[in-house]
This record gives sequence, C-alpha cells and structure tokens, in this order.
Amino acid sequence: MQGLAVDDAAWASPWRTRAVGDKAALSLGLVLCALLLPPWPGALIVTVVALGAAVGAARTPLRPVLRALTAPAAFIALGAVSVAVTVTATPDWSVGVTADSARRALEVSGHAIAGTSAVLLLAVTTPMIDILAGLRRLRVPPACIDVAAVMYRFLFVLLSSVRTIRQSQTARLGYSSPRRSLHSAGLLTAAVLIKSWDRASRLEAGLAGREFGDAVSADPVDRQRSSPTFLGAVVVVLGAVVALSLLGHRA
Repeated sequence: MQGLAVDDAAWASPWRTRAVGDKAALSLGLVLCALLLPPWPGALIVTVVALGAAVGAARTPLRPVLRALTAPAAFIALGAVSVAVTVTATPDWSVGVTADSARRALEVSGHAIAGTSAVLLLAVTTPMIDILAGLRRLRVPPACIDVAAVMYRFLFVLLSSVRTIRQSQTARLGYSSPRRSLHSAGLLTAAVLIKSWDRASRLEAGLAGREFGDAVSADPVDRQRSSPTFLGAVVVVLGAVVALSLLGHRA
C-alpha cells in the first residue's frame, strides 16, 4: 500500500531524529507569527521562512511540498473569492468587488498561506506516529489520541480504495472520453463513499469494544532529547521574523 507523499517525506526527513518538541516549537511559533503579525510583510516572511526551513534546512524535496500546498491553496483561493465579492441591497441590489473587500481578501489569503506553510513544516519533518507519541507524553486524553490514530490509518484505507477502483475503471476504458470520465468519476465517488461509511462503522465498533490508549506505541526515535542549540536558533529565527515584519509594516 502506497503512503501519503507528506508522510513519506516525514519518514525520510533528516530532521526525524530531532525531538518533536523542538520542531513543534518552530512550527507553532511560525503559526502564531502568521496569525498575529501584519499580513504585509509578515505573512510573506513567515511563508518564506517556513518553506525555506522545510526545503533548505530539513532538505525535503520541493515536489512533495508543492503538492501538499496545492489543495489548501485551492480552498484558500475559494475563500478569498467569497471575501472579495460583496453583495449590497441598498439602494439597489449589486454584486461586485470593492477596494476594501479585495484588500481583506488578500490579507486573509496571506494569513492562511503563511499558517499552512508553518504547519506543513512540521508535517514533512515529523511522522504522525511521533506526533501522537509526543501528545501522549503531554498527557493528552488517551481517547483523543486513539481516535486520531484510527483516523490516520483510515486515510490509507481510503486512498487504497480510490486507487484500486480507479485502476479497474481505467483498465475498462472508463476515462477514454470526457463523457465516460464524468460517469466513471461519479461511480468512483459513490463507491468510495459507501466503502468509507462501512469502514468507519467497523472502526467505530472496534473502538467501542476495546480499551482506549493503546493504538500507537512510542517510537524510540521520538524520545530524542531536546537540543538547546536548535531551540536557541528557533528563538533567533522567530525574533527575526517578528522584527522584520514590524519594521516592514511601519515602513
């Protein structure tokens, strides 16, 4: 069974041997910067630093990073359109884009892209099993960790179902024409939804029939000690991001 590109990148990342807390400090710090700093130039600086750390410092291949950003970017674009388009009822009904709505759409998009890039930095450097083990050490309720682990595994089941059904449709020339492609896509969606519902019901029954908290075992790599040098570098980087953002905003 093939895995997610982000998950594969995380397992192969040179930063996997670093403590989860160190990487989380950098990622969450950048998320806070993306939320609190002015969108210009704060969002741009956070995005550059996050992607630069993922591709440069952590040596993650650029292709999976860009692929992982594609879907969030599409949702962000749709959200930006809904913010930019305004509807007025007085004195007459009108639909349009104003300078203020366009500015707000750009600001929201900047915050969203910066925050997504910061979270992606943690995703491409830390496997999910390490994150769950770290949450267990933070005394997060075992039931929450158990549900998260089951949902994580469910993703691979879902992707495997989609891949198998699509290969079968392709072998039967289901995508040989636009009309057949549309028909096959509808059948694929229906089949995956039914399989997902059935699988989710069985997973729910399995959770209800056993004790919580034993879904994931801690990996020895996750117990790596925190690095004071790395944390010091994180503080310096976050401080530089804040300073450059505020100076650029005032200028």
